[in-house]
Amino acid sequence: MKVERLPGEAGDVITLDDVLMLGNGKDVTLGEPRVAGAAVAAEILGQDRAAKIIVFKKRRRQNYRRKNGHRQLQTVLRVTEILTGGAKAKPAAKKAAKKAEPKKAEAKAIPKAESADTDDLKRLSGVGPALEKKLLEAGVTSFAQIAAWTEKDVEEFGEKLSFKGRIEREGWIDQAKEFAKGEKE
Repeated sequence: MKVERLPGEAGDVITLDDVLMLGNGKDVTLGEPRVAGAAVAAEILGQDRAAKIIVFKKRRRQNYRRKNGHRQLQTVLRVTEILTGGAKAKPAAKKAAKKAEPKKAEAKAIPKAESADTDDLKRLSGVGPALEKKLLEAGVTSFAQIAAWTEKDVEEFGEKLSFKGRIEREGWIDQAKEFAKGEKE
């Protein structure tokens, strides 16, 4: 669920104690104004901004127009537990440790550069500073690495870096093979 911005980072568990109604099948408890001892434990999935709204003011025949945009700050939550009877929420330390492990595995799967020198990847057609930065962050630093990509690697990098078919469309592998040949000679 999305709520107005709450303090915390992704992976933190927060407790919301203002519960107005609690239901379990046909057993429904209404609070007056709140249900005593009830709380909701939720995990923060991320901090985000809502869709932009446009505020436009105009006075006819007065040459007065004002246009402003606004994006509300919000927090994306996942409800993990509904607590009753004054129970406490479980800590998120285990969840944070589980999330950190897959990131390490992804980093190992990315091939590293063969040499300490980095090639100017912007020489490939369609690669500018932004795409070059994405490739460097993914561990791709030379034309030889791109020339050695298989179809599986092309799909993997296309998904990870959201290239949307650009690798095949622009012919990066063929270009990288030619650039790698030219630098070796």
